[in-house]
Amino acid sequence: MSDQPAFPILDLAAFARADAAGRAAIGAELDRTCRETGFLAVGNHGVPDAVIEGLWSKLTDFFDQSPEVKHALAPAPGAPYGYLGPGTEALARSRGEETPPDLKESFNGGPLAVPPGETDPDALAFCYAPTPWPEAPQGFREAWEAYYREMERLAARIMHAFAVALGLPEDHFESVIDQPISALRALNYPAQDRPPETGQLRAGAHTDYGSLTILLPEPGSRGLEILTPEGDWRAVPPVPGAFVINIGDLMTLWTGGRWVSTLHRVVTPPEWAARRRMSLAFFHQPNWHAEVKPLAGEGGETVTSGPYLMGKFAAANG
Repeated sequence: MSDQPAFPILDLAAFARADAAGRAAIGAELDRTCRETGFLAVGNHGVPDAVIEGLWSKLTDFFDQSPEVKHALAPAPGAPYGYLGPGTEALARSRGEETPPDLKESFNGGPLAVPPGETDPDALAFCYAPTPWPEAPQGFREAWEAYYREMERLAARIMHAFAVALGLPEDHFESVIDQPISALRALNYPAQDRPPETGQLRAGAHTDYGSLTILLPEPGSRGLEILTPEGDWRAVPPVPGAFVINIGDLMTLWTGGRWVSTLHRVVTPPEWAARRRMSLAFFHQPNWHAEVKPLAGEGGETVTSGPYLMGKFAAANG
């Protein structure tokens, strides 16, 4: 782990090549960060540049299409995947805060396949619902799926580091994340041609639901902020060549409150108001049937991953 500047970075390549003592030292720094803010960057991650660039180019073309073309991909009521246009979501409302709609649009997709033998009707109707793929731009689905697979592999490597940080065997989480019900969201924050309404942000203050989120902001872009333990909003700096990850609510539950799921938001710095900003967010979630309970094994809430996620989604979109 290192700071650049005052923002922690997990070097995954260094973790992979370290001996047991070296991994324990990296894990201790990771544990400290996850107890303080739950936000850090991940460098030397191994995700090919070609996969990242391949999806960025398709997203630009997708979001540049007409509203009519994009809205044809809107999800059915209660469904999680498809296109959500501007004015359809206000993330702060998931915390009971009434705000104007967020200044963004998104495309959302889920797992690429249904596990053999899965028969749970809620699982099939919710997290394994089909993603409505756009016809254009050509190659969108292939670029999306290539990136999604890389995120699945990256999330598994990060969960190895998390296990070490928690003083557990490195493979502790493997049996409950081998068929994850993760979702990928592509976000476009359009250029703003008028002042926002009072209290209106590109993304209102919220926490994420799952185990961890892997965020890739557009290179050099700004606007992501986290709420510090002191109660101040702090900007997350762009870290070239790195992903930003953060702890979700489920990981806070899993660690018995040891690690924090921090409030974060996306604001509009003045120099970015007239520019679009895009990002990719991969929401990692353990297997549908995975039982999640505090690792200490004493008290606390026990939940099942899939129904827990479905309940969170319903509460935020009801």
